[in-house]
Amino acid sequence: MADLNIALSSGNLLILLGTAFSLGLLHTVLGPDHYLPFVMMARAQGWSRRKTAIVTFFCGCGHVLSSVVIGAFLAWAGMAATEWAGSRWAFWHDVRGNLSAWLLIGVGVAFIVWGIVRAFRGATHSHAHLHSDTTEHIHEHSHQHSHAHVHTDKTSSITPWVLFIIFIFGPCESLIPLMLSAWSISGIGGVALVSIVFGLTTVITIMGAVALLMVGINRLPLDSLDRWSTSLAGLSLVACGAAIQWLGL
Repeated sequence: MADLNIALSSGNLLILLGTAFSLGLLHTVLGPDHYLPFVMMARAQGWSRRKTAIVTFFCGCGHVLSSVVIGAFLAWAGMAATEWAGSRWAFWHDVRGNLSAWLLIGVGVAFIVWGIVRAFRGATHSHAHLHSDTTEHIHEHSHQHSHAHVHTDKTSSITPWVLFIIFIFGPCESLIPLMLSAWSISGIGGVALVSIVFGLTTVITIMGAVALLMVGINRLPLDSLDRWSTSLAGLSLVACGAAIQWLGL
């Protein structure tokens, strides 16, 4: 029976934990699909920083937990790490990734079309402004610059759920082999530690990247593009989906 204390004292599990941290960081930073959709959707739909953080957090958790559930089941079923590559489970894992990519592309195309329709109809759009007392005020205005109170758009309430579903389907490619390796040397305790390190690193990195990009994008003179913000958000989803599907990012 694998022993957690022995695995820790031997250093084998520590190596896996370091690998989990490194891969959690790298697979997030190198995959713009992990953070760009939140930044673009937040700007297009006028989300507050609080709402953006909440949506990002839950999508990140869903992204990790869906792979944790599969990895834990396979570890319990006795699959060895060496059996993962080429297995039917790895095949279906790839299918999940392809499905996530096509969902991003499909949803992105829908937002591009909807954004074009809204732009030519002169529909209002919302903006969040940060005041000196750190409170945020959200208002809408049309492209004729007439101001109005916020009226929640249906797409604004649906979009977080759409992103959540997409992120659940999106696999953490490197996590499951790490979990299987941890099971073989340290049992359920090692699997839990590897999952926690990988998950925390991934979610924190996603949220940090989104926060930094939000600060940066809000400082750019992009007001002239606000009319097309929904279409640009859709274009970013298409680009992320294409990068996953054809570039392997």
